[in-house]
Amino acid sequence: MARSPPRSSKKRPEAIQTSIDRIEADPAHHLAGPFRPQTPLGQWPSTPSPVTPSRSSSPVVRWSTESRGFWQDLKSLRWVVVPSSSLKILLLVFILWANWELLAPYIAKDTPNPFAALLFISHRIPDTPEDDPRYQKGYLDLAFLAYYIVFWSFIRQTITVYLCRPTAKWFGIRRETKLDRFGEQGYAVLYFAFTGIWGLFIMRGLPTWWYRTEHFWLEYPHWKMQPQLKTYYLMQASYWCQQLIVLLLGLEKPRKDYNELVAHHFVTLWMVGWSYLINLTYIGHAVYLSMDIPDSVLGLSKLLNYIQWHRTKTACFTVLLVVWTYFRHWLNWVMLYSVWFEFDLMPESSKQWSPKDGVWLTWWMKYQMFAPMLLLQCLNLFWYFLILRIAWRALTDIEVTDDRSDDEDEGEDDAAEDEKDKDD
Repeated sequence: MARSPPRSSKKRPEAIQTSIDRIEADPAHHLAGPFRPQTPLGQWPSTPSPVTPSRSSSPVVRWSTESRGFWQDLKSLRWVVVPSSSLKILLLVFILWANWELLAPYIAKDTPNPFAALLFISHRIPDTPEDDPRYQKGYLDLAFLAYYIVFWSFIRQTITVYLCRPTAKWFGIRRETKLDRFGEQGYAVLYFAFTGIWGLFIMRGLPTWWYRTEHFWLEYPHWKMQPQLKTYYLMQASYWCQQLIVLLLGLEKPRKDYNELVAHHFVTLWMVGWSYLINLTYIGHAVYLSMDIPDSVLGLSKLLNYIQWHRTKTACFTVLLVVWTYFRHWLNWVMLYSVWFEFDLMPESSKQWSPKDGVWLTWWMKYQMFAPMLLLQCLNLFWYFLILRIAWRALTDIEVTDDRSDDEDEGEDDAAEDEKDKDD
């Protein structure tokens, strides 16, 4: 009986190398794609993209930002991408709240405003002083979350459509796909810069400044939240829920690393929801901060590459390497170390499963907390490896053989867009 030839041990490393090279040359990868060489601004590619259309490939669903009527937008979930419809939802709730505030003293005195939970945080602890109020979690937080998912939908589309797209066109960007990508990154830069600064401001007033991790546990449970911390937490949760809706509904042009991004959003929501539920808001806030600041610099680096400000892009990318290394890895390992080795610093009375007392940290909760943080770190390490590869290629001046711009990855769809834009 003939023996099959022995498998070469080189096949696996070669396969890994091939996969990495494919990612780096993939215009649709959310991290590597935007750092690829770009089509010169104000010009169209000199040669068409050599993409053979496949009958098996499904067409790209593009959601128009034009309203089809408020009720129709509401039923079809198009309010997520139509700024005018999401604004109407926001204004409707605000008007109902304002009318109740005006009329309640005359027709329903001392009756709480039923719309207040949508606009403002709820569940204030009654015995806390007026000048230093504290809040706990509760079911009305879901109403606040729902309202601000609509809020972030409005903000996202307004910034993308009415701010970023005109800015991109002013810089000479013409391709429809690249305009979409520019809008996505512009929104990300503004959002993460805002929440990064907000998160720093909040941490200044907490005992955890600057990543004094022992305070994650010493004062547990952290169920008496400052109003700005609770607002920050729920705002972040609503943003990530809205981003997950964007991915699941296909509101952005599909990316090749779609599964990675969905996994990242699920892990983030897992950490956010679980840390909020079990009164570990200090560590949850610290994780948020470690993600937002490098994300703002990453988005800015992508924008600078799109508009081809090469010297500024190089300086920004250098800053990104330092910031990403410190926040996404060093601080994350500091927090992982704290979960594993400082978990027992909490009071003995808190080491039990007693939701009515606000304590949940029985012994096995260490692993429940450690797992999502470790998963997030694995995703960060994968992206960090790609960032380092991009930096290495820039330093060694390695040419990329496929010199198509990052928006020429969809074959017929982009070709049709080109003809439409040229006709316009």
